[in-house]
Amino acid sequence: MATSVSSLTRVGASASKRLNRLGIKTAEDLLFWFPFRYEDYSRIVPIKDLHDGEAVTIRAKLELIASKRSFRKRVNITEALFSDESGSVRATWFNQPFIAKVLQPGDVVFLSGKVKADMLGPQFSSPTYEKETTRATAHTARLVPIYPLTEGLTQKQIRFLIQQVIPLADKIDEWLPENILDDYDLATLSDAIRGIHFPNDVNELRISTERLKFDELFLVQLKAELSRRVRLDSNSTEIIFHEKEVKEFVSGLPFKLTPSQKMSAWEILRDTQKSAPMNRLLSGDVGSGKTIVAAIVAYNTALAGKQTVIMAPTEILAAQHYATINKFLGDKLTMALLTRSQYSLSLAEKLTPSDRDFAPPEGGSSMAVRSKFLPLATTKKRVIEAIKNDEVKIIIGTHALLGEKIEFNDVGLIVVDEQHRFGVAQRKAIKDKTEKIDAHYLSMTATPIPRSLALALFGDLDVSRLTEMPNDRKPIMTRFVEPKNRDKAYDFIRAQVKQGRQVFVVCPLIEEQEKKKKSSDEIEIINYPLGNVSVNDERKSVLSEYKKLSEKVFPDLKVEFLHGKMKPAEKEAVMNRFQNKQTDILVSTSVIEVGIDIPNATVMMIEGADRFGLAQLHQFRGRVGRSMHQSYCFVFTDSPTEKVKERLEFFEKHLDGFKLAERDLETRGPGEVFGAAQSGMMRFRLAKLTDGEIIKKSRDAAVAIAPNIKMYPSLLAKLTNWEDVAHLE
Repeated sequence: MATSVSSLTRVGASASKRLNRLGIKTAEDLLFWFPFRYEDYSRIVPIKDLHDGEAVTIRAKLELIASKRSFRKRVNITEALFSDESGSVRATWFNQPFIAKVLQPGDVVFLSGKVKADMLGPQFSSPTYEKETTRATAHTARLVPIYPLTEGLTQKQIRFLIQQVIPLADKIDEWLPENILDDYDLATLSDAIRGIHFPNDVNELRISTERLKFDELFLVQLKAELSRRVRLDSNSTEIIFHEKEVKEFVSGLPFKLTPSQKMSAWEILRDTQKSAPMNRLLSGDVGSGKTIVAAIVAYNTALAGKQTVIMAPTEILAAQHYATINKFLGDKLTMALLTRSQYSLSLAEKLTPSDRDFAPPEGGSSMAVRSKFLPLATTKKRVIEAIKNDEVKIIIGTHALLGEKIEFNDVGLIVVDEQHRFGVAQRKAIKDKTEKIDAHYLSMTATPIPRSLALALFGDLDVSRLTEMPNDRKPIMTRFVEPKNRDKAYDFIRAQVKQGRQVFVVCPLIEEQEKKKKSSDEIEIINYPLGNVSVNDERKSVLSEYKKLSEKVFPDLKVEFLHGKMKPAEKEAVMNRFQNKQTDILVSTSVIEVGIDIPNATVMMIEGADRFGLAQLHQFRGRVGRSMHQSYCFVFTDSPTEKVKERLEFFEKHLDGFKLAERDLETRGPGEVFGAAQSGMMRFRLAKLTDGEIIKKSRDAAVAIAPNIKMYPSLLAKLTNWEDVAHLE
């Protein structure tokens, strides 16, 4: 298993480097380098039964073969004639003159490919060929595996190498317990490895694939189930439900809660009454009202004498939460805002009625928070002291709250907004700061998460979902704009600005990829960067769009830009100008946190929409439609292929974030639901999060085996080894 690939037949220094680039260094790595699709050449037919357009295999004798150079097209052409008892057929290859040396007249050969017919009869163009030997075929006359490649490697090379190491499948240790194999009717690991590479038929491929998918999902589910059991065995403070006060607070709100807000708040309140620490995810669309649900639970926690810590991934979002919650609870509770550059104390007993009248609307600027909520001068040191001395019941901030100087007093609830934006180490630091009592934990996400994704990713989390939008929200009118209608869309945007409205423009990162055409038996794999795109690319993308809009399209309007290379103070200044209506159009990339509330912005214009997942597009769309004004979303693309057009028209017709995320999950995977930067959280080789039946099987198996995990040392060892490389979020 540990044999280096450089020791295998026909692997020189350059091939070894290319394999290493794919992460293939040993024979074991090769065994676990799975195909991503198959060509079905299992049907072997006589030459007389060949028909135009069919993908088939023939077994025939080579009669003639020769190579010649075409001066007109400057290509080398190899032509051959094959025959069997029923007839003869021609085959042609381009720029592969070596074939005339590899194949000799008299050789019995399998040819696989698509048949083309012309005036002279059927022929094969660039078919895959393989001499008949005593060994089973690898490239023809079977279900032929197609593997991910890198430049300089061919499908034939990979299959040839895997043929060399496939006998090692018998030496792979089986780590699943026998009772799991029996109860869930799973193939052994050795059989599955052989069957995934060189299946004899479709049924063997199905059985092998199911076993290997089960393995990937089972490890995630087992880890989640063990975490859940540890949590249920831990102790947390039972936070009593202060029914009278909470109901009075809810009835005093200036709006009516939606049914799913009521249900979610009750699920969370019920969990916090238990002695085991809560671990719940609140999932809902942008603008579905997660913050008020968190405020209700934080209020109940404060009534029990406990602190609530609310963490957001950016300063803008933290300030927005502070303004929103202060608006509703500022006269009842003391609270603090603490980020790297902002700090505030809102001491309920010291706020005068006139101060409260100036409370900014939801999403009001942080400057407004400081000037209107705090007539009293304060310092960062004073805020930190108030948190430590339990003067403050709700603490809102960024990961600045994890600083060494910050000491909480008696935390009963931790709320993390956009939890997938926080790394494992940051989440551990939150828990460590409250290790005395094991606080209840609520994570929130504006990404609508399909049930299958929640089950697979968050097996140790209970999930609450906000499925409706507040009643006063107008549906956002969405249009997929074809290139010919671009000027009409610009005219419409100009008219909106004349009416006093504002515009967001989101443009994609620029991903330069060189695509080189390969020979016919290779498949091109473009690995786009996920989460580590150069900041310069991001800047280039924003500045080029800004230049086009400010100089050519809207020279008479005030256009500004925002990108990742700008300093925090510059970003805040740009955002404050936009909030204060000093800017008409704001251009930014998707990597800039746009979790901000600008009620006056009514147009979202998305460039290069084909580069985003549907769930991401929906996130951008949610930045408008946050006031009484009708809002609009325009999606543009320069590559209106049929597939892209179909996706964007689906987006145009559907406003339900859960439906869009489900579609992304089916067609593109979890990275498109959460955004490319977060896609690393769940990179399965084979399993898909639409494999509902296998997810359920793996979940049931994990729940069944977790109580007796210590009885299975091989399973424990596998889980430990997997955790070291998986970085499970």
